[in-house]
Amino acid sequence: MEINADTQLCGVLGQPVKHSLSPAIHNAAFQHLGLNYVYLAFPVEDVPYALHGIRALGNLRGFSVTIPHKVSVMAHLDTIEPTARHIGAVNTIVKENQTLSGYNTDASGALLALRHASVDLAGKHVVIIGSGGAARAIAFGLALETSISRLTILGIEEEERQTLARNLREGTTLHVEDHMLNADTLEPALDQAQVMIHCTPVGMDPHVDQTCVPQQFFHPDLTVMDIVYNPLDTRLLKEARNAGSPTIRGLEMFLHQAVAQFELWTGQPAPVPVMRQVLESRFSKSPSSSPSPPGRGSG
Repeated sequence: MEINADTQLCGVLGQPVKHSLSPAIHNAAFQHLGLNYVYLAFPVEDVPYALHGIRALGNLRGFSVTIPHKVSVMAHLDTIEPTARHIGAVNTIVKENQTLSGYNTDASGALLALRHASVDLAGKHVVIIGSGGAARAIAFGLALETSISRLTILGIEEEERQTLARNLREGTTLHVEDHMLNADTLEPALDQAQVMIHCTPVGMDPHVDQTCVPQQFFHPDLTVMDIVYNPLDTRLLKEARNAGSPTIRGLEMFLHQAVAQFELWTGQPAPVPVMRQVLESRFSKSPSSSPSPPGRGSG
């Protein structure tokens, strides 16, 4: 597609952004559908000035937002969708004329990954391992946009974990429990759960031999999702499969948060197989074969 005066510009705002896979994913999707769009990476130090420029310039359609700006951008947007407001972070901006709207597709990406794996969440007990930004997004997505019956949060950062649990109890009607992550809490929680979502960096390249969950705690009635996508098959996922648990790779959440962004910006169904192929080709090599970008979350 020729770049011309009608080309719509999208991009990622963050610092650093050199590692981002988003340009490759979105440009492949634009080209596949013949859309006059282009996606670039923008290192941003000053959020207010960047957002002021985006608001002022024409032909800008939308942006991904990554570390460290997911929270600070919120003060400069005109509208924020409810789930993103509860999460307290935005990873997607859509521009309509001079109006900037914020979304969090980390939450919707996780839910879409579960849905595409045919996981029925209605009435289910879900365990989340971790309590950071990704865990927060997924937890609020589950609480606000599904009908799960119970959520257990297990993590080692006590204040962070307790704050997340308290915010969920105050902002939603979901039954929420939180405990320190250890064998004594993990075994009974997973024994009673139908879905487990791992939201920590444990097992990410180059520490591919690490895991938070002993293999003996997995069982065939537990669907296991790992948001780490580098490597594609973490130790946690391999051991869960060995125990008979259905598994969902972290690539699926990364893919579907990008799919949700693409559809917000273009109003068209995303070419999911094309976008998946970009990701799989990047991570089909051995984890140590090339310099690796971060391997979880969006951006």
